[in-house]
Formats: sequence, C-alpha cells, structure tokens
Amino acid sequence: MPIFGQVLGIEGTAWNLSAAVFDTDLISLYSDPYSPEHGGIHPREAAQHHASVMNTVISSVLSEPEKITGIAFSQGPGLGPCLRTVATAARSLSLALNVPLAGVNHCVAHVEIGRFATGCSDPVVLYASGANTQVIGYLNGRYRIFGETLDIGIGNALDKFARSKDLPHPGGPILEQLAAQGGYIELPYTVKGMDLAFSGLMSAAKTSAAPLEDVCHAFQETAFAMCVEVTERAISLAGKDEVLLVGGVGANRRLQQMLREMCEDRGAEFFVPEQKYLGDNGAMIAYTGKLMLESGQSLSIESSQVNPSFRADEVDVTWKAPERRKGAQSPVAGPAGTARGAEAIIEFSGGKAAKRRLFKRYRVPALDHRLITERTRAEARLISAARHAGVPTPIISDITPDTIVMEEVCGTLLTHDLSAQNLHEAGRMIGRLHTAGIMHGDLTTGNMIMQDGDCILIDFGLAQVSTEIEQRGVDIHVLFQALESTTADAAALKAAFCDGYRETFVGAGDVITRAPEIELRGRYR
Repeated sequence: MPIFGQVLGIEGTAWNLSAAVFDTDLISLYSDPYSPEHGGIHPREAAQHHASVMNTVISSVLSEPEKITGIAFSQGPGLGPCLRTVATAARSLSLALNVPLAGVNHCVAHVEIGRFATGCSDPVVLYASGANTQVIGYLNGRYRIFGETLDIGIGNALDKFARSKDLPHPGGPILEQLAAQGGYIELPYTVKGMDLAFSGLMSAAKTSAAPLEDVCHAFQETAFAMCVEVTERAISLAGKDEVLLVGGVGANRRLQQMLREMCEDRGAEFFVPEQKYLGDNGAMIAYTGKLMLESGQSLSIESSQVNPSFRADEVDVTWKAPERRKGAQSPVAGPAGTARGAEAIIEFSGGKAAKRRLFKRYRVPALDHRLITERTRAEARLISAARHAGVPTPIISDITPDTIVMEEVCGTLLTHDLSAQNLHEAGRMIGRLHTAGIMHGDLTTGNMIMQDGDCILIDFGLAQVSTEIEQRGVDIHVLFQALESTTADAAALKAAFCDGYRETFVGAGDVITRAPEIELRGRYR
C-alpha cells in the first residue's frame, strides 16, 4: 500500500466550514461556522458563507502546500449547496497541487476519527448529531447500521424545540444548561426495535405547559435514554464490548454519563473523543481521506460528484481487514441457570423461564418504572394473543409488574443458524403475526428460536397492536437492518424471509415495498 504524507481535508456538510492537515497526527485545524441570524440552517446561506470564507479557512491550515500529498473532502451526506461548494474547492486544490482526491463519507469520518482519538478497535458506535442518529458497527468490510432515526436527527430535534422557545442556534448547549435546573415530566418515548423516532417527543415538548427547565430536563432524559437503549440492544445483538460516542450531540455531558453507566453495567468499555473531534471538523475528513488514499481509494475529477444521501453502509472500508462478528450476547442459559438479554435477566428452573426486567441506572427512576411496567403488561398480553393467532410463543404461567414466568423454550437462536430455510419459516410466522394485527416491535434474529423446524417468537416487550402498513413496514425494516449488520448473506436471507411472509400474509407486497422507504427516512435531510 502507498504511504501518503500530509493530507488536506475540507468539511462543509452543513453549518461548519472546517479544514485540517493530517499526517501521522493532526498538524493544523481551523473552522469558521455559519451562524444564522434567526431560525435554523438555510442551505443556500450556509453555502454562501462557506464560499466567502473558503480562502481564509484553507490558508489558515495550509502553510506548506508543497508537502500536501492528497486532498479529501466531505462528499456526503449533507446539504447539497454546502457539499457542492466544498467539492469545487477540493477539485481546484487537487488540480493545482497535482495530488489525488478522496471523497469521504461524513458519517464514516466521525467513526474513524473517534477510533483514532480514543484507541478503541471494534466498537458499537452511537453517532448523534444534528441530522443523524445512528447506531453503527463494523462487519465484513463495511460499517453496518444496526438502527437509526426514522424521522429527524436528535440534534435537529433539540434545535427545533429550542427555536420554538426563542432560544438561539445551536440549541443543544443551552438546553443542557436549562435541563440541569429542571425535574422530570412524562413525554413520549418511541423506540421501535433497533430504530427510534424523535418527532413525537419534540412536538409534545413544544406544546407542554410545564416550566421550561422541566421540559428541557425531560426532553434530554427521554431522548438520550432512547439512544442508549438502542445502543445497548446493538451490543447484545453484535457481541461487541466497546461503545464509542461521536457527533456534535456527543458533547452533552448527560448523554456521556448515561452511556458510561450502561457500559459499566454490561461490562463494556466506553469511549468518547475530545471535544475538537466530536462536532463536524476538517480533521476527521483529512484523517479518513488519508486512510482511503493509502488503501487505494481515490476519485477522478469526473467522478467526484457529491451525494447528499450518502449512507455509511455504502462505503467499502478497504483500510480495515474484513472480520466476522464475535457472536451475540444472546439469552442462553449458563452454568448458574440464568441469561441476560438487552433489558432483562432470565432465570431457568424446572422447565420454567422467569423473565425479569432490569432497572436501568441510566434512566431516571420515573421513566424506568413506567417502561418496565408498560412493557411487562403489554408483552404478556400480546404473547398470548399471538399464540391464539397460530404463532408459536412461550406459554405464560404467571405475571408480576416486572416479571413474566413462562415455559422454557429449548432450541437454537436464529442468530446462530441463519439459513434460508429458517428465514423462510420466520417469514411465515411473522406473516401470521401481522395478519392478527400484532407488530413485534423488536424483530431481530435474537428474538426468534428455531425448534424442530418451527420458529418460536420471544421478547414481545416492544410489541403493539396495529393494522397500518407503516408499522408492519417498520417491523420488517428492523429485521432487515439486523440481517445487514450481522451477516454477509443478507440479500439471500431477506429474499427467503419475504417468500415465507407472502405465504401467510395477503398484504405482504405492500409491506415489503414500504420497508426500504422507511430506511430512506433515516438519511441526512
């Protein structure tokens, strides 16, 4: 592989124009952010700002142009006018200096600079920024998206709420200060398996009549708990033992504390880079561009178009050796007759399995108690309803506010036996479930057990009743995300699932069509 020296990187996906020079370490970094007089980011105004200060930003980091061996720029995702402004500057510099050009995925750059700055190797990544909220992990040459926002990014949700209260941009830091003075009130909590949504939470916060400090406190506690819950579920699914927090919202001390507590309770390590690497910055583009160029990835001028909807899982990570997953931390009985999943401990005794939901230290007690009680009751009710609809589920014998006692199901988790035959049978059972108007809500391969050719569904903690195509599509989307993030054979397995799904659900075609549309909503806006 060729070794590159200094690489100049330019970041300008949204509000911040930033440039940096990176060699074996960061040499220089300079930023000039666009700050709107009122409201949110206006793409054309932001692009005009970037164009007006481009020379100043570049000259502030480029003291020895003759030493530059490559140019990297943020190719996407981002705001189209801003991306085009940055790409034009990068092309000009590449031609003027006669050095190769690298188009960098903004999301992947956040992950790579985080890994560089903290020293972690194979983390589950919570990427929380203005326009993006994703949980990401590496598998077989790509960064896979375990889960993501179905509507808006967490940073945008915070900023829009702040604007509704006449607070200046960016709203996140101000909300963090106000939240420290408030108390908890109940707001909507929307987690759909590995995905989450913030628009309902934001709308409720906007219209709340409670004191502003209390609303800010509850907004943070609710939104961050959603992010941490999905991150914890990804750890359980992927079998990784590192968590990395990146993105501008990652600067929030409360979010850092919640992730740290979750990792301590699960025996995982928590990493967060220093402040200068958290928000959008030129260093992450320069460093990732250097990795790309050294692994043979470069762009011709003709192929350097920007991509406002550039997803992390579209990038071939040629600078890392492909490696397969370690195996899920799935709820399988151990020597002590207990197992732990993402949110509960299961005790096995006498052919019975007692599933007890665990207190989550990272959640405020009122929210935690509410979720445990609601999910336990709903799970018991919908397990029984699914069984009546012909879907194999455990038989329940007792229930308390936090525990369900049911029969022990012996078999192999679908996670550990991902064959086309098993996915076909899983599709048939989900078809029956959806025919009965029940959405599983957490449809991952860790929540299906194969027993003598049958697919038994477990863990209905996020299940709900609905006949909407949208909700059925979210169910399928969650499963497809789980397959994409845990196996290299996802396409064939998804096809097998869909064949089985069509056999038992007459509306399967519309739902299967809706699933990729739902995925598109998590992209940068």
